[in-house]
Amino acid sequence: MPLFLKPIFHEKIWGGSRLKEFGYDLPSDYIGEVWGISAHPNGKCEILNEPYRGQTLDQVWDEHRELFGDFPSQEFPLMTKIVDARESLSVHVHPDDAYAYENENGQYGKSECWYIIDAEEDAEIIYGLNTQSKETAIDKIDEADYDSLFNKVKVKAGEFYFIPAGTIHSIGAGVLVYETMQSSDVTYRVFDYDRAQDSSDKRELNQVKAKEVIEIANESINIPTDTEIIENHKRTQLVSNDFFTIVKWNISGTLNYMKPREFVLISVLKGEGQVIIDGEVFDLVQGQNFILTSDDLDTIFEGQYELIVSYL
Repeated sequence: MPLFLKPIFHEKIWGGSRLKEFGYDLPSDYIGEVWGISAHPNGKCEILNEPYRGQTLDQVWDEHRELFGDFPSQEFPLMTKIVDARESLSVHVHPDDAYAYENENGQYGKSECWYIIDAEEDAEIIYGLNTQSKETAIDKIDEADYDSLFNKVKVKAGEFYFIPAGTIHSIGAGVLVYETMQSSDVTYRVFDYDRAQDSSDKRELNQVKAKEVIEIANESINIPTDTEIIENHKRTQLVSNDFFTIVKWNISGTLNYMKPREFVLISVLKGEGQVIIDGEVFDLVQGQNFILTSDDLDTIFEGQYELIVSYL
């Protein structure tokens, strides 16, 4: 039995209303994030279908680990979300697992990846720093010399970026992003455009911890993808590493899907159709999120849609 999940909306100072495009009924016009699949304490998605209807994903994870192949992790390991940046996010960094475990009450660190759903003309992200050493980066942060510090990259729809823990980054104004990440909400702000929350004091920065976890990346930000045609459907593996594997499917017609792991996370980015799981038919529409569990043995996708599949 798959687990269909109720999304959770997070209002942000930089958020907007574009998530309505995914069929969501937004509670305000400043929704920056919709958490589609999450068992994190800051946003626990509720199961929408029987037999676990009304339970949260973390409950099902704790009480029915057999649905996830008895995966050896205390916490549900991944999270997916869509980010709508009406304005630029803060420039920030996330710790790795070792630092987060030691300094953030045993939490996961946070490596993440971005699939650019849409981007306005000349929209940018910040990815990494324009320095050759961590010492120089720290000096520039201490001096508030940001103009030349951040590496800005113009983006367009369809691009993909992997952001390992320790990488300074930010999503710029006018960018709509699908994210898969480790299940963590630990963020250290470095720079925030002197913004205030609710006309009060400026939002807090976390530069002390940020400077401890910053890494200077030498590898290219454009990682190669692997595309193949399977049964007339386009399968693109966006990334595969120790943190997650991300695959984008463009489905047109009928696909007999072979689940690569005991459980996989699936989000419908565009289109509509059906998924037939062990003979039971479920309608799929844009914005839906669900998990195929170890109980789901025979899966057939039918329709015209784009999926993002994430797994470990």
